[in-house]
Amino acid sequence: MSAMADGPEAQNELFKSNRSLAEKNSSLLRGDLPDHLKRSSHRLQFPPSYALVGVYRLCTDQNLYVPVWQKCQHGTVRGAAVGIAWAFFTFGIQKKFIEIFLANSPKVTGLATDTIFGYPVPFNVHTYAAVLLVGQQITYILRFFLSRNIRIARDRAWNQTVASRGKGEDFWQPYTEEWDQPPKAVHSAMWYEQAFSNWFLFMFKKALLLPFNFYPLVGILISAWFKGMGTARILHRRYFEAKKMTPDEVAIFMEEHKWDYRTFGFTAALLEGFPIIGLVFTISNRVGAAMWAFDLEKRQHYVAEKKKDSVTAKKD
Repeated sequence: MSAMADGPEAQNELFKSNRSLAEKNSSLLRGDLPDHLKRSSHRLQFPPSYALVGVYRLCTDQNLYVPVWQKCQHGTVRGAAVGIAWAFFTFGIQKKFIEIFLANSPKVTGLATDTIFGYPVPFNVHTYAAVLLVGQQITYILRFFLSRNIRIARDRAWNQTVASRGKGEDFWQPYTEEWDQPPKAVHSAMWYEQAFSNWFLFMFKKALLLPFNFYPLVGILISAWFKGMGTARILHRRYFEAKKMTPDEVAIFMEEHKWDYRTFGFTAALLEGFPIIGLVFTISNRVGAAMWAFDLEKRQHYVAEKKKDSVTAKKD
């Protein structure tokens, strides 16, 4: 009987222990933080702000925008010249094609010449759709001429942002689990399965979002939501590599911060989705992602230190 009585009591004690540990971790991350973590904790509560701060930093910090412009200047000038010529000779043709397309598929798009869902707009919808389409084409032209240089510029923006914090490579410490009961890692498919699925999803999304591209901002918003998680993962690839995180650790960390990554990725993808100017945001997003990674790493240090102190206290 005593053994049976001890069973529920032991389970209750275990439950209380787990609950107090969860409360302790919650207080570590959300309250009673040291002064050097208070400001970053406020920023961490709203991850999309890092994308906006990245834009501000890129536009105001000459240590960022000067080397970026020097690397991309020639490609931008050549691409802009070709893009302007392309727009000059093809805009009228593409606008006429869009007029015919919209006239023959009103049930699909739900658009009229000067209204959207029955509401008047201050511009001709055909003109908007043509401008958006040509703008996307000019973006592809610029990306072709920039190609390798813009990738180098993105890496430089990340490196300069990290260097501006005055930290070396030893700042990025091994991954520390922040949850008492972390979620299970979701293993990725084989590379060929993932490549096929990514290609299929890309084509499916393009076809699905095609009608929405004729609505002002609607297509960009929907596309950004679909791309959000993948964009966030790409932007933090350097962070995961610096910490030497395994695929399981990356999957667990992103699952624990799922909505943070979704909102940040949505904002970043939304900025990158704008024609032409979106190429600039692909660089500023690296700046914002690096700043976010820096604040996340400071919290990792804090949790690791507290866990170490807890283990030491138990031994004593």
